[in-house]
Amino acid sequence: MIAGLLLPNLSVQAQPPPLHVMTWNVCAGTNAGCALFRRSNAELAWHVAVLATEADVVFLQEFCTDADADLERELERRTGRNWSVRSAGLKYSDGSPYQCLPDRNGRPRGVLSVTLAVAVAGADTGLVVHALTSPPWGPRRYAVCTADRAFCTAHFSSGSSYDDRQKGRPYRHIQLRELFKLGRGVIGGDLNLVPRDAAGAYKGRDECDPRRRWTYVTRKRKIDYVFAGEGRVRKCFVDYARSTWSDHVPLHAWVRAGSTPLAPR
Repeated sequence: MIAGLLLPNLSVQAQPPPLHVMTWNVCAGTNAGCALFRRSNAELAWHVAVLATEADVVFLQEFCTDADADLERELERRTGRNWSVRSAGLKYSDGSPYQCLPDRNGRPRGVLSVTLAVAVAGADTGLVVHALTSPPWGPRRYAVCTADRAFCTAHFSSGSSYDDRQKGRPYRHIQLRELFKLGRGVIGGDLNLVPRDAAGAYKGRDECDPRRRWTYVTRKRKIDYVFAGEGRVRKCFVDYARSTWSDHVPLHAWVRAGSTPLAPR
């Protein structure tokens, strides 16, 4: 009887550690005011990977598609884990690619993208691109999700004069509904909506930062998010020390693990 009482509580010990999810608008493609503008693919990968050394999942916006392979290699080198990376390159309304400007040596960097990187167990995991409803005259917007939709990220229309500037932000609200219909677990990215306008996303979910601190450096407002089911968010960190690296700061969330297999640490 005493021996039985001394047995360890296996149900408690078996709890997996929380998943570390980072979202960051890198501002790498076309904005000359950002630090990573015209940096090489290798430099882009380094700046992301150095922030994501302890992460399990990375959501990126305004990345460049030609840096995907560099990012995967750099993440694997730094973490010793297998990673899968998938980008969706933005397109103009006529279907032509929304190119990142070349690096300082004139080498191409691909297309401005929304990107998902996942530390996966074993072989490559399925990462799937989903089109979002976009203004007919503006850039085509996309979400990228794992095949089981446990993780989804997107970069919504910007609200500029050529991209959902209308009263009521109609396309961004459509994109919000579409993204949260797609996602079944952890959802985030640059939503280009302040919390008041993203109120629907909070229903039945926790967001990384209940204090709703700013993430957009230029205008000091919150437009970057990581959402998970109620009770799943364990910790949040807004990395203001990186406020000179981009016009957005990285946002880190620790989320109670779900069923998606991730590469062991």
